[in-house]
Amino acid sequence: MQGHEIKSLADLAGEGTRVLTTLVRDVHHGIASRVFTSIGPAAKPVRVIHDTTASTVYRLVDGAVRGSLYGAGALAAHTVSNDDHETVQARPRVAGAIAAVNGIYGDEMTNRENGFALSMQVRRRGHPVELTADSIAEAFPRATGRIAVFVHGWCMTERSWWRAPRTGEELRPYGKRLRKDLGYTPVYLRYNSGQHISHNGQALADVLNRLHELWPAAVEDVVLVGHSMGGLVSRSACHYGRDQEHAWADAVRHVVCLGSPHLGADLEKGVNIAAWALAKLPETRGLAAFLNTRSAGVKDLRFGALLDEDWRDCDPDEFLRDRCQEVPFLPHAVYHFVSTTAAPRAVGLLMGDHLVRPKSAAGLGRSRKVPFETAHGLTLTGLNHFDLLNHPSIYDKLLAWLGHAPAVTLPESVG
Repeated sequence: MQGHEIKSLADLAGEGTRVLTTLVRDVHHGIASRVFTSIGPAAKPVRVIHDTTASTVYRLVDGAVRGSLYGAGALAAHTVSNDDHETVQARPRVAGAIAAVNGIYGDEMTNRENGFALSMQVRRRGHPVELTADSIAEAFPRATGRIAVFVHGWCMTERSWWRAPRTGEELRPYGKRLRKDLGYTPVYLRYNSGQHISHNGQALADVLNRLHELWPAAVEDVVLVGHSMGGLVSRSACHYGRDQEHAWADAVRHVVCLGSPHLGADLEKGVNIAAWALAKLPETRGLAAFLNTRSAGVKDLRFGALLDEDWRDCDPDEFLRDRCQEVPFLPHAVYHFVSTTAAPRAVGLLMGDHLVRPKSAAGLGRSRKVPFETAHGLTLTGLNHFDLLNHPSIYDKLLAWLGHAPAVTLPESVG
C-alpha cells in the first residue's frame, strides 16, 4: 500500500469515529434532556454540570481517538508503505469498497481532500486514462468514430458492467458486444457518486469535451449508457455540454437510461421521512443527524435532481419537497429508458426493481413528466435493479436502438 493511501485510510477511519462519537453524544444529550425537563427548574444546576462534563468527555475521547489514528497512519506511511506498489484502487474488490464509501460519504471526503475521494475519470483495465492525446491513443489503439460511454450507478465502479447475468449465460459486457456488432468503442468511467449529480454532470461534460477533442479517430456519433444514477448523470452532462456549446454534445445520438430514478427513488424518500420523524424527539434527534450525514449524491436521488438550481439555496434535509426543474432533451438525440419489476405486475408496480419504481424509471409522474416516448422504452418483469447491467433482452434492445441512427437536423449555414 502506498504512503498517501495509508494516510487517507487513517483519515477516513478518524472521520468515521467522529461521526459515531457525535451520534452517541447526541443520543446521550437527548435522553438526558428529557429527564431534566421532566424534573423541572430544580434540575438546572445539575443539568449545567452534566452537560459541561459530558461535552468535555466526548470532545476529549473524540480528539484522542482521532489523534491516535492520524498518528498511526502517519507512522505507518513512513515505515511500512511502499510507493512502488500498485495503488489499491486497481484491485476490483478494494475499488468496490472505496466506491461504496464514496457513494455514502463522498462529498465530505472531497471536502476533506481525502486521497480515496474519487473524481470523474476514464478507466481502462482498472487504471485511469490521462486526458492527453498520447494516453488516449495508447488506451484505445483500435478507436473507431463511434463511442459508447458507460456511466455506472451509485456506490459502484466501471466493473459493475462486467456483472455475470443470473440467467447463467456467459455474456460479455454490453460494451464489448457493441464493438463487435456495431463498431462502437466502449469507454468506461469511474466517479464519486457521493457528489451532487449536477457536479458529476458538469465533470462528465468536461471529460467528454476533452475526449472528443483528442480522440484518435474522427468522431461520428456518441452514445451514453447510464445505469441508475448514471442515467441521471448522463442527462445532466448533456444539459451542461449543450449549455457550454461542447462539440461532443452535438455528436450524441442516443442516451440510454437503465433503471434510472428520474422522478426519485423510494429508498431515499424513506430515509428522508425517517430522519424528519426522528428529529421530532430529543432522544432520537441524534439518529436523525446521523442519517442526514449521507452524501449529497444520494440526497439528489430523492427526486432526481440534475441541476445546481435543484438543490442550491435550500435545506437538503427538508421534508419531501420536489424542487427539480425540467431538463430538456438534446434535440438531435433519442432518449431511451428501461424499467423493470422484480415481481408480477400488481406487486411490481408498487415495489419496482426493489430500488426504483417503473413510473420513475419511465419518467411518468403526476405533476412532473420526463418526455420519453413509449416507443423508445422497454419495460421488463422479473428482473431486479442490478440485472439491468447485463441481460440478453436489454442487449437485444440496445442493438436495435443503436443500430438505427436518428435523423439529425444540421444548423443552417450563416453567410
